[in-house]
Order: sequence, then structure tokens, then C-alpha cells
Amino acid sequence: MKKGADKLNTIKVAMGQEYALRLSASPFFLLIDYKGMTVPQFADLRARLREANAEVHVVKTTVFRQVADAAGLKNVGEGLVGQLAVVTGQKDVAASAKAVKNFNKDTQKGVLCYGYVDGERMDAKTLNVLADLPPLDELRSMLLRTINAPATKLVRTLAAPGEQLARVIQAHVDKEQ
Repeated sequence: MKKGADKLNTIKVAMGQEYALRLSASPFFLLIDYKGMTVPQFADLRARLREANAEVHVVKTTVFRQVADAAGLKNVGEGLVGQLAVVTGQKDVAASAKAVKNFNKDTQKGVLCYGYVDGERMDAKTLNVLADLPPLDELRSMLLRTINAPATKLVRTLAAPGEQLARVIQAHVDKEQ
């Protein structure tokens, strides 16, 4: 009997190390309830998340809670019940949240519970708002356009008198010929 318990503890330690590695490698994680999801649906969710440069893994809640507490994440234990899976990624949390939201909209499964972004807990409502944002690259280009617009207008305004003078001189030269 002791041998089986030791083996189980070894497995739990290995799982904990794997969870800790994933959490430390990702700037965010999202917890989803996968209750009632079939294997093909889970594979579909994985494929959608892969497109967003993210991945999803089923977790054992007790081990995950211990790892998250050890990592110093606040309030992880609240709401950590049921059949949970963790979404982690390297880049865009909005794209990952959007993939989960769209999957849930299509299948009514894979409910977004809550998540952590840069060590701060975010509820499902906030993550769903985040999911509605455009991709990060598009947001950056929008910001650059907003910053560049006043500068472009200023350059046009400063150049206008010179252009007008050049047109007057050209008109006078054309009239003389």
C-alpha cells in the first residue's frame, strides 16, 4: 500500500512541476470549465487556441491550487472547482480569450471562469470584454495612426503657404509665356 501512495505522490509532484513551468512561461492564464465537452470538441478548442499561439491543458485542481499559491497568485482558490482546463500562451491574451469565447458561442461548452494577466486576477466579464478587442497588432497600428495624424496635419499646414506661393509664381510664369 505504501508503494502505491509513493507513486501517487511522485505523479502529483511531477504534475505540479509541469503546471509551475507552464505558469512561469506564460504572461497569462485562463481557466475554463470543460464539463460536458467531448474529445472532438476539446480537439477543436485546441486547434483554435493554436491559431492564437496558445494551448489548453486539463489540470488537477488541488495540485494546480498548490502551485498557484506557491507562485504567489492571489485568490486562485476562489472558484477553482469542477472540471478545469488552463489556457496559457506567449503573446496575446485577447486572442486567446476570443478563441475561447467563440468556441463557447459555437458549442455552449468551455465556459470561461476567470484568468490572470500579469499576476492580476480578471473575472470572466472582463476577459470577455478583452476578447472583443481587435488583435494586438491592429491595436498598435491604430495607436500609431492616432499619434501620426496630428503630426501629418501640422506638416501639411506648414507646407501650405509655400505651396500656394509656388502656385502663384507658376501661374505668373505661365501667364507671361
